Amino acid sequence: MFFHNFKYSLKILLKNRMLIFWTFAFPIILGTFFNMAFSNIENSEKFDCINIAIVETQEFNDNEIYKNAFKELSKNGDNKLFNIKYVDEEKAKELLDNEEISGYLIYNGSSKIVIKKNGVNETIFKTAVDEINQSYGVINDLIQNDTSKIYSKIQDILKQSDSNIIDISSNKLSYTMIEYYSLIAMSCMYGGILAMFVINQNLANMSNKGKRVSVSPTKKSTLVFSGVLASYITQILGILLLFLYTIFVLKVDYGQNLGLVILLALIGSFAGLSLGTGVATLVKSNDNVKSSIILSITMVGSFLAGMMGITMKYVVDTNAPIINKINPVSMITDGLYSLYYYPTLDRYWFDITSLLVFSGLLILISAIQLRRQKYDSI
Repeated sequence: MFFHNFKYSLKILLKNRMLIFWTFAFPIILGTFFNMAFSNIENSEKFDCINIAIVETQEFNDNEIYKNAFKELSKNGDNKLFNIKYVDEEKAKELLDNEEISGYLIYNGSSKIVIKKNGVNETIFKTAVDEINQSYGVINDLIQNDTSKIYSKIQDILKQSDSNIIDISSNKLSYTMIEYYSLIAMSCMYGGILAMFVINQNLANMSNKGKRVSVSPTKKSTLVFSGVLASYITQILGILLLFLYTIFVLKVDYGQNLGLVILLALIGSFAGLSLGTGVATLVKSNDNVKSSIILSITMVGSFLAGMMGITMKYVVDTNAPIINKINPVSMITDGLYSLYYYPTLDRYWFDITSLLVFSGLLILISAIQLRRQKYDSI
């Protein structure tokens, strides 16, 4: 019965035009638009060092940590991040008003950043200062009139940091890859529509098949599991098709960790299916309403994860980090960023674990809800 229902569910899914569009066609169409919009962005835009100012105060001049950190970040070379002007506060305000700098730093025992607007340069500046502040205590322990240790520790912390400092200063930041990573994450979550459709087929209040299932001797768990497996296989086919299209047609380079990228996409697809299962079992409404809920969650999650602008992800992480901690789209994109930008896999495996926990909780809730459902009136 399991294999029979698996084949039946697979055929139903592959014959549903709406499901095929969202699973196979829409990601490819969107990927094509991304390619048309961003194909020349890497050639037309190169990272320029950010102009900033630092207000010379006695506290700053006495603080070896800040002085050496900014000296490293403004040193000529491939990793140069800032062009720094050391001025008084009045001059710094004048430079900012004339838009000659992106912002300035005042250090009087604690750091204060002054900016005129929000943008990528301002975000990078704030990220750098935040990283130095977080590293303050660690570096302070090393100060024993040995500046070589300070330089060494600054470099170690910046290289191992979860911030975007190294990404940008090493000229590795790719707006195009950010969009493709977001596309993969969004496509994974669209698999929830497939799971929702299969679950609805086995609910007595949603379909005629569900009515028959509710009175049949076959275990509902067998039917549900075989149907969800069919939807997962369908989703995997869609994701693999997207990878093949972006790699061989759009010439997207996913780096040396393509296997780990695909693994994350498979785990992300499972998270999408768990979301669809949860919506199908918890929401008492028709297919259209449930589909709209899944699409809305996916699009809002993609927006908060930076699909419409990477600055949004930083804003959310800074002001409401809990949102992206529970946002599956952000978990997927964050894992992909870590493969592209960071030298270790710690963050990658943390995101994998987070996705599995997210999926497990939704599957558990869905299973409990399905066991509790009874239809005495049907």
